[in-house]
Amino acid sequence: MIIARLARLAALLAALALLAAPALAQTPLRVDVTDGHLDPMPVAIPDFIGADRRAADAGADIARVINNNLANSGLFTPVDPDAFIEQIENIDLRPRFGDWRVINASALLVGRVTIDGEDRMQISFRLWDTATEQQLLGLQFATTPDNWRRIAHKVSDAVYERLTGEQGYFDSRIVYVAESTGADGQTLRRLAVMDQDGANPSLLTDRTYMALLPNYSPSTQQITFVAQREDGRNMSYLYDLATGRRESLFDGGGPSISGEGQSLAPRFAPDGRSLVVAAERHGSHHIFRYDLRSRILRQITNHPADDVSPSYAPGGDQIVFSSNRSGRSQLYVMTADGADVTRITFAEGQYYAPAWSPRGDLVAFVRQQAGGRFALGVVRADGSGGERILYEGYFVDSPTWAPNGRILAFTRGDFDRNGTQYSIWSVDLAGFNLRRLPTQGAASDPAWSPLIE
Repeated sequence: MIIARLARLAALLAALALLAAPALAQTPLRVDVTDGHLDPMPVAIPDFIGADRRAADAGADIARVINNNLANSGLFTPVDPDAFIEQIENIDLRPRFGDWRVINASALLVGRVTIDGEDRMQISFRLWDTATEQQLLGLQFATTPDNWRRIAHKVSDAVYERLTGEQGYFDSRIVYVAESTGADGQTLRRLAVMDQDGANPSLLTDRTYMALLPNYSPSTQQITFVAQREDGRNMSYLYDLATGRRESLFDGGGPSISGEGQSLAPRFAPDGRSLVVAAERHGSHHIFRYDLRSRILRQITNHPADDVSPSYAPGGDQIVFSSNRSGRSQLYVMTADGADVTRITFAEGQYYAPAWSPRGDLVAFVRQQAGGRFALGVVRADGSGGERILYEGYFVDSPTWAPNGRILAFTRGDFDRNGTQYSIWSVDLAGFNLRRLPTQGAASDPAWSPLIE
């Protein structure tokens, strides 16, 4: 029975003590960051039925995307369609539950696609518990036929939330840097965007400059990024995804912008009305707040050391950043106005690229360890409880959170005879379900969007 399964999983997950925030202790299902693997829940997802060939083909595509989404989460195992006994012909009739229990399907998702004469598509679905024979969820969406993939992600989110008690993350996008080689042999880095599963990739910028370090706005309508121009200058830009309009930032007599890579990347405040950025002034890097409406740049930190890589807490009241004020690069948390600076990491090595979880409980980081190897890890936002390392490798950079705060995507570099090859990977908070995200060629600097409205 699904409820019993979830109760067993919840009991197992209650052992989480190292990193989970106390306020989250009662959530129905969590990825366990101490005990590791959970048994994925078997889910049967037949092709959504359709009255004609066009609708049936769309239904098969929708079921395929939902299967892939749930499987990629690591929490579900789609049952092989070859094992299906009952062939679903009408989703308004109760399934033969015994046929699904015998193939060990704990949940059954059935759906229907219709396309009317005005080319409007309707997708209806029902989610069943095969043990209790109760319907857990029933919804329908209306859209245009060319938007079927987006609806598949929305259905995936609805199923994920109903079966885990947590928000889904499938209806989201990832902006990143696509790397290729030009005719002259030079590396080209252009801004690109794709669905979270790698579908629908498209390039946003041309070859006139190198694009680096993108970040999403809370509205998902804008991104910031850094452009490395041919004259050697690095400039920060605001890019409107709807119009393609690009606007230069910090040109009004603000701080000079140096070539320090990660320290250049502006990040949005949770309300989307301002940015926080590290930039060079008087020989050191400091953190500034930039008001997007007034275009006023206000300095937040003023320390002889370098303060870089700021990232807002989801409530907007705190900022985590990296600083070498203790002699080597460590992570610190301060209030949004620069007060009450508190160190939260203490291990050996250099800490970079902090990113505050959208849940507010954890901060992701990259740590360069002795010997030069890199690690991706998480730590509580107050520094208590120690750290958990999720991945170690030759090179790691730019961690970014899924909208539900349960998965991290990051840049991974692997060395071969042709040099370092960059790609984008994801891993869950247990340090498992490590998988490469599909991109067309080398890729780096991922930034995950919030859920799309």
